[in-house]
Amino acid sequence: MEQSSTGRRGGGRAARQAARTARAIESVPFLTRNLTPVEVMGEEGLALIEANADTLLEQVGVEVIDFPEALDIFRKGGCDVTETRVRFPKGLARSLIATAPATFTQHARNPARDVVIGDPNVVFAPAYGSPFVRDLEDGRRYATLADFENFARLAHMTPSLHHGGGTLCEPVDLPVNKRHFDMVMSHIRLHDKPFMGSVTAPERAQDTVDMVKILFGPDIEAGKTVLVSLCNANSPMSWDRNMLGSAKVYAENNQACLITPFILSGAMAPVTVAGTATQTLAEAMAGMAFCQMVRPAAPVVFGSFASSISMQSGAPTFGTPEPALVLFVMAALARRLGVPFRSGGNLTAAKTPDFQSAYESAATFMPTLLAGVNFVLHTAGWLEGGLVMGYEKFVLDADQASMAGPLLSGVDLSENGQALDALLDNPPGQHFLGNAHTLANFETAFWRSSMADNSSFEQWQEAGSNESVARAHDAWKRTLAEYESPPLDDAVDAELTEWVDRRKASFPDSDV
Repeated sequence: MEQSSTGRRGGGRAARQAARTARAIESVPFLTRNLTPVEVMGEEGLALIEANADTLLEQVGVEVIDFPEALDIFRKGGCDVTETRVRFPKGLARSLIATAPATFTQHARNPARDVVIGDPNVVFAPAYGSPFVRDLEDGRRYATLADFENFARLAHMTPSLHHGGGTLCEPVDLPVNKRHFDMVMSHIRLHDKPFMGSVTAPERAQDTVDMVKILFGPDIEAGKTVLVSLCNANSPMSWDRNMLGSAKVYAENNQACLITPFILSGAMAPVTVAGTATQTLAEAMAGMAFCQMVRPAAPVVFGSFASSISMQSGAPTFGTPEPALVLFVMAALARRLGVPFRSGGNLTAAKTPDFQSAYESAATFMPTLLAGVNFVLHTAGWLEGGLVMGYEKFVLDADQASMAGPLLSGVDLSENGQALDALLDNPPGQHFLGNAHTLANFETAFWRSSMADNSSFEQWQEAGSNESVARAHDAWKRTLAEYESPPLDDAVDAELTEWVDRRKASFPDSDV
């Protein structure tokens, strides 16, 4: 019998949880939203934000840092380029973005895991980019490749996550200039869901493309999209070589880019919702237009990551109302542009998966679902403002993500959903527990959490008195123990290994 993290035996309860989880394993590769997105701004307001963004691009423009080649591309695309400043004539960015697809398929090595990104679909991906990890036993520590591999395995085993993500955590035990090889190899070997490429330098983006060419073969040359990669603007109003150069590599190869201004309002943008929305739209439009200049019809995703800061300390805050309003506005602006939208996640500034973590995560995740986000980054694991990837937080967030399917599917108005026969047959004053309709639907009637404890106090006490973090600790340990790697062709694996070894040996290790 499995030992719980408190030292008490909880095998019976664990078995019940495992049974519930097993029923949920039959998952869909992505969700389809039937709910109408929440709108917080009318046509007049959205048009005003768009006009202001056009004015910002025309009069201020974007600074391009250390990337002369991009300046030439912008100039040839119709922009006014003065030294390193790029200004867009009004309407130019929008006309270029019109060539981008409204939806596209990101292919996985397992075709059953392919995702369609764009309305009305929703794709959940894990958290991204944390240099630290945390778990109940070992606390907060620097992430290693072993941690990265663990999260890749957990992503494979988690039905509510449709995507393997990208930099699940930073493996700081590896050289900075070579760790991308091991991260991409982990995605290729340890799960069969779609994944993201490296963006820390254009050369590393090219390495990623070369690796997936080995994995997918000639389909990549034909333009098959197998990567979605995150390219962040250097807010306010600038793009650097690493991000824009990586976007260029991916666009050239018809691989998708999440073009995302990363904004803390009050520090990197104005303190107001409308001001932040205007700047976000301008920065994102500049990046998406650049991708279309490189290759018309290259897939792009309009991204928005906007949070607020404490005006007293300067620290980022999460779960506050203003960023939620920005999210609703940006989702509507993306629909008007006709491109998929990325944002959201279970975001928190909490240091551990405590009460603050729970309410801030809920307050950031629910607007994500209601706004109509198509690609949800940071769905599971985010702690400490993104500095930490939490093992227990990953499990708790993934459990909440599993709730999204029933919510986004909307109200069932089929004959069974109307339940009129049950209403007509059931006498007044008599409960519905024995009704034929209830008995026919009881196994699937309601979403059930695999992590919440709804037992009586005595049952909970008998099972070990475990609180949610302890239950989540047991769950991720159990999941890793049950993990089996998806099959990968031996010849492909050998070719990838030989290519990576040769490429690593071709240049020295570096910490930059």
